[in-house]
Amino acid sequence: MNRTYEKSKELFERANTLIPGGVNSPVRAFKAVGGNPLFISHGLGAKIYDVDGNEYVDYVLSWGPLICGHAHPAVVNAIKEAAERGTSYGAPTAGEIELAQLITEIYPSIEKVRLVNSGTEATMSAIRVARAFAKRDGVIKFEGCYHGHADGLLSKAGSGATTLGIPTSPGVPASYAEKTITAPFNNMEVIKNIIEKDWKDIACVIVEPVVGNSGCVLPLAGFLEGLRDLTARYGILLIFDEVMTGFRVAYGGAQAAFKISPDMTCLGKVIGGGVPVGAYGGKKDIMSLVAPEGPVYQAGTLSGNPIAVAAGIATLKILGEAGVYESLEEKAAFLEEGLRDAAKKAGAKTKFYRAGTMFCQYFNENEVIDYDTALKSDTKAFGKFFRALLERGVYIAPSQFEAGFLSIAHTRPKLEKTIEAAYDALKTL
Repeated sequence: MNRTYEKSKELFERANTLIPGGVNSPVRAFKAVGGNPLFISHGLGAKIYDVDGNEYVDYVLSWGPLICGHAHPAVVNAIKEAAERGTSYGAPTAGEIELAQLITEIYPSIEKVRLVNSGTEATMSAIRVARAFAKRDGVIKFEGCYHGHADGLLSKAGSGATTLGIPTSPGVPASYAEKTITAPFNNMEVIKNIIEKDWKDIACVIVEPVVGNSGCVLPLAGFLEGLRDLTARYGILLIFDEVMTGFRVAYGGAQAAFKISPDMTCLGKVIGGGVPVGAYGGKKDIMSLVAPEGPVYQAGTLSGNPIAVAAGIATLKILGEAGVYESLEEKAAFLEEGLRDAAKKAGAKTKFYRAGTMFCQYFNENEVIDYDTALKSDTKAFGKFFRALLERGVYIAPSQFEAGFLSIAHTRPKLEKTIEAAYDALKTL
């Protein structure tokens, strides 16, 4: 308690003169929770430290990728060794093959994979390939699902767009957006009607199998299975955007947890161990369309960057060790039970949802099953909760509409501290 944030405040004032909004990604600006953003000096394990010397148990983890925690020695050493050999070549390396091999072994639905530089790049590229394969132009996405900031996908996109009240973005031509159909998540009847009516114009359905950009919205029983059946019946490609859920919901992502094989998968975040990277892949006949093997052009000078690849290989090897996911599940279940109990004891009306190591606590009396029900959450109460947690040394995402994450570095004492801090914070409401 009694923390000071003067240095962060000074840096934010300076940043505002040089960077739009003072930040390089909108949700970092703390507009949804009030106050100024923290400027971080370093992270170690499950903790981050701001420039004023305050420490926090971190549940943002760079928005998901740091499942091994901050500055894991094996990941840091891999980055150092790669950097000492050179930062970029613009030419193939053996590491790219090793990472691709790991991904295809862990995700059987991915027979061939292309490495890119971000989740946005992965989703926009996957959609381009899907359109070429299906020889159709239409795309179905779901309200509250965020697939990056590519034109045509910024429609009720959740995350920062929801927080800032910008469900669609100026600067996107109407001709781009008109090919995108937006449907409510978890509503099988609506999606069935859309597909049965317009299937001849629809190339693909892209979905976050667990929605991480409206908090943590779980699929209702049969929803993902219904999507798989419908898309297969009408020759529509099903794309799982696992940029967030990949390795978070399970070792093989949400598709392993729910036992569904999509046609294409988009990955990011974790496969770079915190270094910028992304990937998209799928069946060989689909991926054979990608240049130079096929006519669909997609390129990137830094794709397969040796530093990102090295960090990704180190991370995936750690995650593949025996007992890692059993331990993560045990920690996540302990945190869930503790936070649910803390809310109940404090008399707070919240709903808690979890999928593997991603979770969200909504300030909402009703069940959250889609974008509209998520929007009924009490964002003012969340803002007070967020600030109260900060004062108690716990850092969660500065938005009601973002997921929280666990790492292998979160120990039982840190989880107990978090639960105690949450109870104290909830009592202040």
